[in-house]
Amino acid sequence: MQKLSLNQSLQQKLSPQQIQFIKLLQVPTAELESRVEEELELNPVLEEGSDEQQEEAERPEEQPETSESESTNDDLDIKDYLRDDDYNSYKTYSDGDGDDEDDREMPIPMGTSLHETLLTQLGFLGLDERQANIGKQLIGSIEGDGYIRRELESIVNDLAFSQGIETNLNEVEAILKKIQSFDPAGIAARNLQECLLLQLDRMDDGQDVDVIVAKRIISECYEEFTKKHYPKILKKLDLDDEDYIKDAIELIVRLNPKPGGEVNTGLVKNQYVIPDFILTNNNGKLELALNSRNAPELRISRSYTEMFKAYDKSDKKDKKLKEAVSFVKQKLDAAKWFIDAIKQRQHTLLRTMRAILEFQYDYFLEGDETRLKPMILKDIAQMINMDISTVSRVASSKTIQTDFGVFPLKYFFSEGISTDSGEEVSSREVKHIIKDLIDSEDKSKPYSDDKLEDLLNQKGYNIARRTVAKYREQLNIPVARLRKEM
Repeated sequence: MQKLSLNQSLQQKLSPQQIQFIKLLQVPTAELESRVEEELELNPVLEEGSDEQQEEAERPEEQPETSESESTNDDLDIKDYLRDDDYNSYKTYSDGDGDDEDDREMPIPMGTSLHETLLTQLGFLGLDERQANIGKQLIGSIEGDGYIRRELESIVNDLAFSQGIETNLNEVEAILKKIQSFDPAGIAARNLQECLLLQLDRMDDGQDVDVIVAKRIISECYEEFTKKHYPKILKKLDLDDEDYIKDAIELIVRLNPKPGGEVNTGLVKNQYVIPDFILTNNNGKLELALNSRNAPELRISRSYTEMFKAYDKSDKKDKKLKEAVSFVKQKLDAAKWFIDAIKQRQHTLLRTMRAILEFQYDYFLEGDETRLKPMILKDIAQMINMDISTVSRVASSKTIQTDFGVFPLKYFFSEGISTDSGEEVSSREVKHIIKDLIDSEDKSKPYSDDKLEDLLNQKGYNIARRTVAKYREQLNIPVARLRKEM
């Protein structure tokens, strides 16, 4: 049995303007320009230009007065759109002076791709057409790091189906061996072990003992080598002194595990970090500026006013004119919302960064990592009276340029660790100490996580072993066994 009922509920929904602001807020400076260009293409009412250009192109003129009855009786009220000086000539603001340097094109390095380099070397082999096509298929299967991970059986099938070339594993492997002799050394290997052996083969003159031992280690004791089980390597090679393999291992670790990275991977734009904020230390006074690229010159076109004038003088019954004016009004609102969102974005970025600067002032004076205080998103959100999610959007995608480097804002956020004296110190400070301890350890007897815990506790930092392990992993430092050296 169906039953009708009336329920009343209170729901919180984001307006289109709020959604637009949120999306713009999380866009980094490097992408803001393309987002503005996209909006300019979509909205004919929105224009790009400076105040001077606007004043030169326009002259003030008397606007026709609209009778109160006309505005009230018509469902399309246009009097607010006939005069709108706040938006007709508008340039978003910034806290720093503009710099022509920002408007320059990013350079594009010219380079030869890895595959082009290999194809050139293939041409020097003097292969017939059939063999050359097999070679091209193999080179096309080489990935960016220089490896062929596709099975040779699959490549044989590819040649049969795509090019009608009937071949076999022996022929394909023979041509692969030729390609593996190309530069850079180690190219076209099927795994890391083969890659290292290919590089060692280039060094082997039959007399260098270190190369001979290194080849034996990789070919006969590869698994033990990857796990740094040196006693097992000595036993397997029937040696009784670590000195016999010490130089060979040093030789191996200097080899290139990704030979494809030695050649440019094509015509690619250099990746530049464009800071969102610029902080300078002017004789002990910190000065913060928002990157001028965050202040695009935007204005609303005045050409629409002619349409509004014509509509205002008409009898309001021209359906086509009314539809056109309604369309322009819709686009005008969208342009105002976008300009407001850009302005609000700038305001929020500056408020957030100023709060971070105030909180971490001692650090920003000198760049001493040990001066960083424990700081979480909630701390900044409370300072600027904004939601944590807003601070998170700013911190997750923005960077700041300082006198001592460019840093992502999330770098300055860290949890706190208590000391014996009851103080709270940043986890970044603890990581810094862990790194120093590991850098200065005896590499033949590296510190375990338990030993690092003891050393930190002796220094007054109350920290558990699992936390030490977590920080060590965040620093990309391997466990003690893998740090052991001869």
